[in-house]
Amino acid sequence: MAAPFYQRILLATNETRESLTALREGALLAMQCRAEVFLLLVATRGAGASMADGIHAVERPTHDPELLTAGLTRLRALGLKARGQAVAGEPALVIGAAAKRFKADLVVVGHRRQHLLERWWSGASGAYIIDQVDCSVLVARGGISDAEFERLVAQGAP
Repeated sequence: MAAPFYQRILLATNETRESLTALREGALLAMQCRAEVFLLLVATRGAGASMADGIHAVERPTHDPELLTAGLTRLRALGLKARGQAVAGEPALVIGAAAKRFKADLVVVGHRRQHLLERWWSGASGAYIIDQVDCSVLVARGGISDAEFERLVAQGAP
């Protein structure tokens, strides 16, 4: 039997609803492929904070440490081999670096439409992830609810 196509999947989230959707879709895909998973929590810093801190600002994760632990616990409960990290920085660069370190076959991210002003302040993170990685990228937009996710997991996933 041939090995599954995706063997190492990076799930990247920033705690938004869209990113949680990415985690659900990515976890289901990882279950189907029996892939190893790397959970990456990315804390972004606003442009104003970066300018105020100066050019050599130290980036620190701002996530609740319990979130990473809870995410990894949930992924492992699904039978997945999972590890992870919380980091701060420009999402596209952070995700790209993590994908290379993890040797990911696939990066799964969520997507949220932004207004022009939001894009200007937040940078080009979503637009350039594909330029930072050497693997496939899945932009999850399916909107799997908690109930639907639990139903699919109970059935043994897709």
